[in-house]
Amino acid sequence: HELLRCGVAGTVSNESADIVRMFNTAFADLIPGKPDLYPANLATDIDALNAEVYDRLNNGVYKAGFASSQGAYDEAVAGVFAMLDRLEDHLIGDYLFGDRFTEADIRLFVTLIRFDAAYHGLFKTNLRRIADYPRLSAYMARVLRLPGVRETVNLDHIKAGYYSIKALNPNGIVPVGPDHVVHLLESVK
Repeated sequence: HELLRCGVAGTVSNESADIVRMFNTAFADLIPGKPDLYPANLATDIDALNAEVYDRLNNGVYKAGFASSQGAYDEAVAGVFAMLDRLEDHLIGDYLFGDRFTEADIRLFVTLIRFDAAYHGLFKTNLRRIADYPRLSAYMARVLRLPGVRETVNLDHIKAGYYSIKALNPNGIVPVGPDHVVHLLESVK
């Protein structure tokens, strides 16, 4: 109601995928150069990759972490690492779509930056770390070097938030590592 009264019309959402999509248009007038995160010529490919990354990785870590059976956990973990393996092979340019940074990169990055610090241990997706994927690790560093991105990552906040989940960490102990993520963040300050 307040948004409409102020002259702002449109859809309001707290769904992260919707918010990322809104970045492309809702704030375009505030961003110098008006980057296009969802170019029309890549829209179909972005949608297809987003759907697969969401199901197997973004949400896959949660499926593993909150699995209520060994079978469900095994299936989720297999999907997580199949997706990471595929992305490692897929990354031949700077970003998921070559030299073009898109919303798919945003959606992938937020999971990758949390993976070794939270999902690997707490959600039991510990087959490999992102640090074990050379292309994905280099990709994370490239994204962190983009103007303004590093300032959005607070490793202590990430760990405190995830390790406060009582069902998964009843004693609330927050791990001190991982050192390689700390060093990565420090290297791009």
